[in-house]
Amino acid sequence: MRILILGGDGYLGWPTAMHFSNHGHDVAIADNMVKRHWEEQMGVSPLFEIKNIDERISSWKNITKNNIKLYKGDLASSNRFTYKIIKEFNPEAVVHYAEQPSAPFSMIDRERCLGTTVNNINSTINLIFAIQKHNPNIHIIKLGTMGEYGTPNIDIEEGWIDINHNGRSDKMLYPKKPGSFYHCSKVADSVYLEFVCRSWGLKVTDLNQGVVYGIDTKETLLDNSLATSFHYDSIFGTVLNRFMTSAVMEKPLLIYGNGSQTRGFLNIHDTIKCIELSILNPPEKGEFRVFNQFTEQYSIAELAKLVVNASKSIGIDSKILNIDNPRVEQEDHYYNAKHSNLESLGLQPILLKDKILITMLKKIKNNAKSISSKLLEPNVRWNQK
Repeated sequence: MRILILGGDGYLGWPTAMHFSNHGHDVAIADNMVKRHWEEQMGVSPLFEIKNIDERISSWKNITKNNIKLYKGDLASSNRFTYKIIKEFNPEAVVHYAEQPSAPFSMIDRERCLGTTVNNINSTINLIFAIQKHNPNIHIIKLGTMGEYGTPNIDIEEGWIDINHNGRSDKMLYPKKPGSFYHCSKVADSVYLEFVCRSWGLKVTDLNQGVVYGIDTKETLLDNSLATSFHYDSIFGTVLNRFMTSAVMEKPLLIYGNGSQTRGFLNIHDTIKCIELSILNPPEKGEFRVFNQFTEQYSIAELAKLVVNASKSIGIDSKILNIDNPRVEQEDHYYNAKHSNLESLGLQPILLKDKILITMLKKIKNNAKSISSKLLEPNVRWNQK
């Protein structure tokens, strides 16, 4: 298949591109590398050195003899660029990762809020117009987020909910309660995409993903030059990656609030597998299909305890510290999110066991000299004054 990866230089985009290339697909990636610029603005960098995109693609070709085509450009500001790559490459599936991925980044100030909103929504709008113009049969696989739903006091369904109200019933999009400006932009994406499925007959899979953790995939392990961008800082680093790095540095694992906040989690390998299953099992024309993409639920406190216990196995005595929550989010809440659709397509989840944690902790420990401990502490507050 011809598969286009938007945001192919990113933490998930690069391993996804390599995976499909390694499995015989014709792969192209599009990116303007702006995420690297945002990292520089914030004074952060990935723990492991990552090559620039040209070097990555060159290394991939030298190692595997497979080519990944590169389109450099801004998907958000220029519809001409998006139209060009859709027309020229004519993919059968487009995986849309090309968005600013950090809730804290979006909450820093007006500039970052607006930048997140414009980048994320414009890239989606340019994509749907390009596909509608050139080939409406292209399958869009959009990376959404479980954070669109918030923490409602009812079960979270997979995108749609059956409503009975005042004697009448309907099937509607599940209500959204986003937790940051970033999450607001993802809700807008979903609304636009559902509308064009209903109005233009496009076909979309919206993957509401939980919190991803992990360092390596089968392809990144082939050579250090193929590493992906593992972040541990409080802006771009996800919570488990932060906890493991804190443990290695013998710094307290910082829990925001009382730690009862519950979220869905998944391994980076499962992210790629979910994308693959979605592509190989496309929706019908005009269908807006939603999968909740995670494999396990943990509270933040439970997650921290898992890291503490795994750390002991390799001689690290890590501690937990509860601090004031810089975010505005519910604690002690109900959380039961459905996630059976991907398993029904064949997903066999990789669960978070000590062995996985220990492997990651050891690799982080081997690179401890590159860690800046000050980046582990949160410096963005939701309730600005």
